[in-house]
This record gives sequence, structure tokens and C-alpha cells, in this order.
Amino acid sequence: MKDLQFARHRRLRNSASMRSLVREIHLHKEDLIYPIFVVEGENIKNEVPSMPGVYHLSLDLLKEEMAEVSDLGIKSVIVFGVPKEKDEVGTQAYHEHGIVQQAISLIKENFPELVVIADTCLCQYTSHGHCGIVEEGNILNDPTLDLLARTAVSQARAGADVIAPSNMMDGFVAAIREGLDANGFEDVPIMSYAVKYSSAFYGPFRDAVHSSPQFGDRKTYQMDPANRQEAIREAESDVMEGADFLIVKPALAYLDIIRDVKNNFNIPVVAYNVSGEYSMIKAAALNGWINERETVMEKMIGMKRAGTDLIITYYAKDVARWLNEE
Repeated sequence: MKDLQFARHRRLRNSASMRSLVREIHLHKEDLIYPIFVVEGENIKNEVPSMPGVYHLSLDLLKEEMAEVSDLGIKSVIVFGVPKEKDEVGTQAYHEHGIVQQAISLIKENFPELVVIADTCLCQYTSHGHCGIVEEGNILNDPTLDLLARTAVSQARAGADVIAPSNMMDGFVAAIREGLDANGFEDVPIMSYAVKYSSAFYGPFRDAVHSSPQFGDRKTYQMDPANRQEAIREAESDVMEGADFLIVKPALAYLDIIRDVKNNFNIPVVAYNVSGEYSMIKAAALNGWINERETVMEKMIGMKRAGTDLIITYYAKDVARWLNEE
């Protein structure tokens, strides 16, 4: 045994302090983006049935929620709206006094230090649940672009720091960039949902915003989960059109895509840890099958290790608390 030569890897694992010293990947509160669902009405705080711990909030309760987010050290939120009224062209998405526009104004007035990201899409606002104008069962690409640009401008006018278009229409980044620039918002960045797969993991979110398609599905504009090279083509188009961030959605089943995007583009990459990924862990934890904290923190590190710079996650408040405890 004296002549046996082999590496002593365990030397760097023999205590918590040593493991911390040589740790390669670190998760910070600044990496987290917290999604919020804002609804019309008063004194509303209703838990989303398929997303325990996630709530619909009316504007009068939003300030309390944002105070908690700010106190935890989270620096950014992304705002989703659930309007009372919907129509075929999603009018409430770009209404100057729409629910998202009101929420953005309220947050920026009371918490100017928070980075407020506006989700820019039509599906929550259309009666048919699709992300664009529909004609004879077809989702029309080019006519939708004007409405997306109008939505982005109205959100920027309300005070949004970042526009995050999630619709997957061809040319949506170019149209929104042109609209923002033409209205004096040249400095407002675009966080593009550049790589968005047609995923089964979105189910609980669609419950939260009541946006399930009333006919068909979204496979004609969201990506096939089997495709990898397509992700690079989509991301490259958005970068050329002026995107400042690239989102990959979902996250956990697409860690290889996150790494591909990170390797190919030198702008921040954002992982969207989506509703189905959240709900699976939450359900297992509530049944006592897994350790929730350890499981969540492991998946956060996994996304960071894959190459993401920022993480949109419904677990943001919990993760921030756990990091504060550490």
C-alpha cells in the first residue's frame, strides 16, 4: 500500500469550512426574480390551488407583499396580470390603466429600488387564450406584433424597468425594440423569452392566469421539446433584433439548452423555473417525501452550474430566507 499512488480528492471535502472554501458555484439573492400575480378588486389574497404558497393579490395588498420581498433582499420581480375582462385582441394588455400597468406604477412609486420586469404577452388577456390575434383558427404573426409593441410601450410608460416578451411570435423583439425606441424608451432593456418550449410544465401557471387555450394548443409558435439546435437559432435571432437578456423556459428539463445558450451568447441568461417544476417539489414536500429546502437549493445550484445568471422562481422568497439564515 505504501507504493500505491492515487488522488486524495476527499482532502477538499473533510469539513464544512473546506467545502465552502473550494465551492465553484454560488447562489446569491441578487440572482433571484420573484413572479407575482396581480388581480383586480380589493382585499384579495387567494392561494393558487395548484401552486401552494403562491397567491393572487389585489393592488391594495401588493405594497405589503413588496415590502416583504424587499426586506428579504430580493432585487427584482416580474409582474403578471389577471384582468376581469378579456376580448379577442387582448385590449387590457396594452390599456394605459390595465392591471399590470397599475401594479408597475404602484411598485415603482413605493419601492423604487426594485427592478420591475413586465411580462409582455396577450394570452392572459385574450378570450381565446392564445398569444396573438386569431383568424379562422390561425394565430397571425405579423398583426400581433403591433399589439405586443403597444403593450411594451404602455408598460414602460407605467415605469417598468425591463420588458419581458413571452409570446414567441417571429420578430417580436425587433417590433418591441422599435416601439420602445420610437417612444423615448431607448434605455429600457428587453428580457426575451427567447427559448420557450411547448411544455407540459406550464399547467399550474395557466391555472393561475386563466390562460389555457380555448382551442388547439401553442405548438405552432412554442418550440418542440425534442429540438436543440432550434434553440440557438431562436436565441440568435433575438440577439440580432436587440435582446438584452435571454430566457430559457422551462429550466430543469432543459439544462443542456441553458448551457448551449450560455456558451454561444455573451449576454445574461435567465432560467425560468416554471410552475410545474415548483408544484412537483411543493407537493412532494407537503407529503413528507423529500426535504424541501435541500431539494430546492440543489436545483438552484444545478441551474447556476448549467450557466444561468438569473433565475425566475416561485421559490424566490424561500430561497432568500434560507440564504439569509446561512
